[in-house]
Amino acid sequence: MVQPRFDVLGIGNAMVDVIAQTSDAFLAENNLLKGAMSLVDADTSQRLYDKSGPGMECSGGSAGNTVSCLASLGARAAFVGKVFDDQLGRVFAHDIRALGVHFETTPALSGPPTATCLVLVTADAERTMQTFLGACIGLGPDDIVEDEIAAAAVTYMEGYLWDPEDAKAAFLKAAGIAHGAGREVSLSLSDPFCVDRHRDEFRDLVSNHVDILFANEDEIMSLYQVASFDEALQAVRNECKIAALTRSEKGSVIIAGDDVHIVDAETVDRVVDTTGAGDAYAAGFLHGYTAGRDLATAARIGSICAAEVISHIGARAQVNLKHLVAEKLGA
Repeated sequence: MVQPRFDVLGIGNAMVDVIAQTSDAFLAENNLLKGAMSLVDADTSQRLYDKSGPGMECSGGSAGNTVSCLASLGARAAFVGKVFDDQLGRVFAHDIRALGVHFETTPALSGPPTATCLVLVTADAERTMQTFLGACIGLGPDDIVEDEIAAAAVTYMEGYLWDPEDAKAAFLKAAGIAHGAGREVSLSLSDPFCVDRHRDEFRDLVSNHVDILFANEDEIMSLYQVASFDEALQAVRNECKIAALTRSEKGSVIIAGDDVHIVDAETVDRVVDTTGAGDAYAAGFLHGYTAGRDLATAARIGSICAAEVISHIGARAQVNLKHLVAEKLGA
């Protein structure tokens, strides 16, 4: 088999995050479900943005955050996502390329503007997201370049992308190309409410198209509609090659057939913002996995990356993750 050009290629919503600190009262006043991601139209997004406090703008999106962390780890990363040819679209493209991520998706010239996500962070570090998908909904099969997918050891997709029909077709096309080239496919379930919307389709994806699944405790329990994490663990055991399940301060559990690895969470002095924790964990795990590390070590790298991200505002690392991981692992 030809050696991969990329360790991981992410497919996801290309958007610019606006991160603002807020209060529980603000969430209640605006009927926002704390801790969830909700899709909103352009007018609602603008109204909430105008009412919220000062915000910090940065390129984001779940899979975009993951490939950015991968680049910081020293991995060879690529990204597929749709922006509009506007100022925010150019900001997103510049930011992700500046990190060393390969990004060549053709921008849209008509339709809605580049997507935004208003991330409202409360004092307990919980984040509530109001997402305007904008140009993201234009991602389709034509944006999937066969040579790029076939050149990636792992193609990784965020569950958030599973709303538009064209994006579903794009992912299934990418999964077919990846498997046809002898590569692997990974999926993040992204959000329990995302799972609720697409449960049957996600279960089909996991069983028939996904090699490596990422989910947190609530997401995996929702996927299989069970009352306990242990039941969910047993349900997913034979559904895909590897399931990496995160449990916040309880760490993570990796299931690969009959093998189960329980990995502690990294110690954090203070949790500031949980935005991007799962994205960073996936980056660390995939970096370790594609570098040939054993599953427990890959999970430990994921935990190190997640701990760094939740220690500050914003979903992307503020230190060189390659150096941090080397220091933590003593190698």
